[in-house]
Amino acid sequence: MLESVAALTSSPWIYVVVALSVLLDVFLPLLPSGVLVITAATAAAAGSTTVNGAGEGTGGQVPSLVVLILCAATASVLGDLVAYRLAWRGGDRLDRAIARSRRLSSAQERLGAALSRGGGALVIIARFAPAGRSVVSLGAGAAHRRKRDFLPWSALAGLAWAGYSVGLGYFGGRWLGSTWFGTAVSVLALFAAGALAAFVVKRPATRPVSPAR
Repeated sequence: MLESVAALTSSPWIYVVVALSVLLDVFLPLLPSGVLVITAATAAAAGSTTVNGAGEGTGGQVPSLVVLILCAATASVLGDLVAYRLAWRGGDRLDRAIARSRRLSSAQERLGAALSRGGGALVIIARFAPAGRSVVSLGAGAAHRRKRDFLPWSALAGLAWAGYSVGLGYFGGRWLGSTWFGTAVSVLALFAAGALAAFVVKRPATRPVSPAR
């Protein structure tokens, strides 16, 4: 299995696998897209160390950090857009499903308030939370939020998540070594960011205090 992972990360196919995984995990949040991005970035750290003279060549291509970030960010935005459009056209059935879910209806309410104020930090934060991307993309589409209000924040969210994941893998590999231990520490850091993001997203929105009469 280790040899298969090493062969994948040293092949151009790693970009295709990463892109597909990130594209689809808006519908299947259990897909390990973040783990794949971190593993590829760790392989890039191993390759750069080898180039600097720390050992023999890996016998394959070193993944490009820039291409990894662009692949992951672009796939993230495309997946968000597909989910958004599907939810937009979902009709009454999807509206009833969201109404039955406290989590979805709360996220939809908070997202609408954030976008109406001209801010979309919630979209960026939710990108790091488990299934947060799915909730936000589907909620924005079901609520018929304007694409120009949602899409730029989705792009920033995808770029932030991709850059953070690649950075974790690369610097983890450089500082802790390009081993399973270094990869595991980087993945734990990604999960920690996800837990923090989930806490922020789940916090009840503060309601404005009505002025005294």
